[in-house]
Amino acid sequence: MAPHSRIILTRHAQAEHNVTFDWNILDAPLTPLGRKQAASLAHQVAHLHDEVEVIATSPLTRTVQTTRSGWAPAIKRLGVDNVIMLPQAQEVNDFPCDTGRPRNEVEGEPHFEGFDLSPLTDDWTSKRGFWAPDDETVAKRAQWVRQWLRSRPEKTIVLVAHGDILRRIVAGPAGPSKVMWNNAEARIYTFDPEFVDADECFLDEKKVVAAAGGYDLTSTEMDIKLGDGEPDGKL
Repeated sequence: MAPHSRIILTRHAQAEHNVTFDWNILDAPLTPLGRKQAASLAHQVAHLHDEVEVIATSPLTRTVQTTRSGWAPAIKRLGVDNVIMLPQAQEVNDFPCDTGRPRNEVEGEPHFEGFDLSPLTDDWTSKRGFWAPDDETVAKRAQWVRQWLRSRPEKTIVLVAHGDILRRIVAGPAGPSKVMWNNAEARIYTFDPEFVDADECFLDEKKVVAAAGGYDLTSTEMDIKLGDGEPDGKL
């Protein structure tokens, strides 16, 4: 257990449902702009790639694509064995766009290549029971994620997830955060010393280190601070 770890939380880049507002797109992938945002993220966090010890990602397509490109240098250094599929970090809602696909459907797709898909249990896409979208269940799932992060031995951990579940993961005693997340935004957190040994194990934000897209749902603007924004990795 490493309660003094540095946690780098990252929201996925722009996905198709962010632009079309069509929540019926199953497991919505990144848009062409989203792929550029993910590539830009890799440049914006260049100073962190050598420090990352493990990467976890929601197994939805858009988060896996963002992980593959946005954290590509870290993955190249660590190897794919140090990228963990974390279904518990999937998005909150039960819309098709926020629902992942079974393991047998994503195996063989380029952006999933090489990753261990064994955490994708038969029920992970069910949106029932532990995976249900109601507030109480989501709060428990977010707490599970924080406890999982606390249990890891690594000192620097990346988690790539989604806006709504991230606001629950960074919840405090007063409830979920009301602060929105940019597309392809990365923020550094540590565990709040007051709660680090408690079941809640709340996080404390330290710094925003990257933001390649806007706060608006469509994220039609992007900010490529370094590099040319060309996609890296298998998208």
